[in-house]
This record gives sequence, C-alpha cells and structure tokens, in this order.
Amino acid sequence: MAEELISQEKFEELTKELEELRTTRRREVAEQLEYARSLGDLSENAEYQEARELQAAVEERIGKLEQILKNAKIVRGSKSDIIGMGSTVSVQRIASKGAPVAGEEKYTYTIVGAEEADIISGKVSYHSPLGSALMGKKKADEFSFHTPKGTQRYKILKIE
Repeated sequence: MAEELISQEKFEELTKELEELRTTRRREVAEQLEYARSLGDLSENAEYQEARELQAAVEERIGKLEQILKNAKIVRGSKSDIIGMGSTVSVQRIASKGAPVAGEEKYTYTIVGAEEADIISGKVSYHSPLGSALMGKKKADEFSFHTPKGTQRYKILKIE
C-alpha cells in the first residue's frame, strides 16, 4: 500500500478506533461467539453464524486500520498560496470562455486524505478527480477535471 497523507486529528481518531476494536470490540464478539456455541448445533445456529460474520468484519477493519496507520504520513495544513493537503479552497464553475456560469454558486472545499473525505461537509480527498485537479494550483487559476457528466471547468477564487 502506498503512503497515505492524513491529518494529525484523523490519525489520532483512527488510532483510537483501532484500540477500541482490539480491546473492547474483540472481547464483545468473543463473548457473543461463546454464547452462540453454548446454544448447540453450530451448523444450524444463526446466532453463531452472525457472530462469526461480525468477528470477520471486526478483524477486517482492524487489518485495514493497521495498514492505513502503518503507511500514514501526517501532514499539517499550510497557509500557502499553493493548494495542498489541508488547504481550504473556494471555487466557482466557469464556462468555456472563462466567465462564471450564470447562477452558479461558489463552493468551498477542504483538501483531505481519503479516510477523511466527506463531500457533504465539504471535505474532498486529494485522490478524487476534483482534489487532484486542485493540488498545486494558485488563486485565480482555472482548471478542469472529468466527471461522469463530462469535463467541468472551475476558477479558484480563494485559498485559506
């Protein structure tokens, strides 16, 4: 797995989740398995099958978190004129001639790592088409990226 850029806050959140899974959640699942075993015939025991599936899901998440944290590179937002991880950017869609599209709103996004991405709260991954198109750009730059609806063109209004 390649190096994954991540904020300090997200690193701490994932570390806490991993610790919770390793200790509390594993124990809870083990207790559920033990109870299900006590019910008898395992081949027709729905509780046992559910507990096994839950155990597999917990172990899979633990493995994923360990991999992410192992390959994480913690980055801090920079107050720079160039867009990078942690930058908050305001953009507006433009027409092919560079003029704003009539009635088009301005959008504000924060560039984050893949684990932190949440488009509803304005956080886009630097791996996403929009995020990767923004990386390295400056205020007033125009850029485009491809979406299922076709190529979109935007202008950078502000970088925080």
